Amino acid sequence: MIRAVFHTNQDHGIASFEMTGHADHGDYGQDIVCAAVSALAIATVNGLERVVRRSATITADHANGGLLKVSSIDPGHDSQILMQTFLEAMLDIQEQYAENIVIKMS
Repeated sequence: MIRAVFHTNQDHGIASFEMTGHADHGDYGQDIVCAAVSALAIATVNGLERVVRRSATITADHANGGLLKVSSIDPGHDSQILMQTFLEAMLDIQEQYAENIVIKMS
């Protein structure tokens, strides 16, 4: 199961997120839940770095539990639009595949 935790700041913006685990919805290379979550996460990180030109601290460890942690996210408007869009898309996936992904807010 993929577990995602979104951490908010005092202004209720997203300050960081952490994802661990594997969806286990299908065979390796055929897992649509994993593919969707991975594509969203990569697009969000690329959007932060390449589109709104804001850096974030990124930690990834695909071998040991599928960890992706993104922290020090800029609280600015453009960064938060990307983060809120990412969160909403993740919640949509959770709604359809609750047995494969769980999202929490902290």
